[in-house]
Amino acid sequence: MASQNIYILGIESSCDDTATAVLHNGKILSNIVATQEVHKQYGGVVPELASRAHQQNIVPVIHQAIARANIDKKDVSAIAFTRGPGLMGSLLVGTSFAKSLSLGLGIPLIEVNHMQAHILAHFIEEENFKKPSFPFLALTISGGHTQIVKVSNYFDMEVIGETTDDAVGEAFDKSAKILGLPYPGGPLIDKYAKEGNPKAFPFPNPKVSGLNFSFSGFKTSVLYFVQKQTKENPDFIAENLKDICASIQFSIVRILMDKLKKAVKQTGINQIAIAGGVSANSGIRNALMDAEKRYGWNCFIPKFEYTTDNAAMIAIAGHYKYLEEDFSDYSITAQARYKF
Repeated sequence: MASQNIYILGIESSCDDTATAVLHNGKILSNIVATQEVHKQYGGVVPELASRAHQQNIVPVIHQAIARANIDKKDVSAIAFTRGPGLMGSLLVGTSFAKSLSLGLGIPLIEVNHMQAHILAHFIEEENFKKPSFPFLALTISGGHTQIVKVSNYFDMEVIGETTDDAVGEAFDKSAKILGLPYPGGPLIDKYAKEGNPKAFPFPNPKVSGLNFSFSGFKTSVLYFVQKQTKENPDFIAENLKDICASIQFSIVRILMDKLKKAVKQTGINQIAIAGGVSANSGIRNALMDAEKRYGWNCFIPKFEYTTDNAAMIAIAGHYKYLEEDFSDYSITAQARYKF
C-alpha cells in the first residue's frame, strides 16, 4: 500500500451534512463538513431543504477539501460516494456530482454503503487509535439505525440484531423534545446527564427477542412519565432536568449493553467497535470502557470527528474497494433503503 499513491475523494450527502474528504493511502489529508443550520427552527431535518442546501454546498466543500489536502484534482485516483441509505433528495445530489466528476476526470467511481462506512471508519490511520482485527462485533447507533453487525472482513458484514422500530438516536432526540430541549436534543441529554442521578427515575427495559431492539415503547414511557409528573407539579422538568436526563441515558445505555453482552455470549467474539452518530455519547463510551475491565472485552471507540456523518469514512471504504478494483458504472443510482 505504501508504495502506491492512492488518493480517494470521498463525498457524503445522506442526510443534512455535506461532507468531502481526501484520503491518501489510508491517512486523512482533509475532512470538510458543511452543516445545515436551517433545520433547527423546524425541530428536525426537512428533506427538501436538505437537498437544496447540498446543491449550494457541494462545490465549495469539494474545492476546500482538495485545497486543504494540497493536491490537484488530477491527482485523485477515484471518487467514492454514499449511495445509501439516507434521504433520497440528499443522496441524489452527492451521487450525481460524484458521477459527473468521475466522468470528467476519467477516474473510477466507487459506491459506498453509509452504514458499512461508519464501521470502516475504525481503519482510518490515526495516531493513538487502535484498529480492530477480524472478526469483531460493531454496534452501529445513529438517528436512523441501531444494529449489531458481525464483521468478518472489510465488506463481509452480517447484521445479527437491529431495531424493529425506532433507532436509538430517535429515542434520545424525541425524549429531549418531550423535555422541551431544542433540536438536536441527544447531545443535550448527554450534557445534563453528567450532572444528574442516573437512578433517580426508573424507565422500563423493552422485552425484545434475540439481539433485536425496540425504542418506540421507551419513548412512550418517557412521554407518559413526564405528562404524569408535570400534571402534579408544573415545574417538575425544570426542577429535575439533570436527573431525568441521567435516568433516560442510563436506561438507553443499559438496553444497548444488555444486547451486546448477549451478542458476545452467542458469537464468542469479544472485540467490540462502536460506530455512528450516537457513539459520541459519553454514557455509551464509559459503559464500554467499564466492560473492558469487567468482562475482558477489547473495545474500539472512534475519533470523535468520525462518529457523526462525515466523508472520511466514505473515503476509507472507497480505499479498500479501490484495492479490490470494485468499481461502479455510470448506470448506478442512489438508494434510500440500502442493506448490506
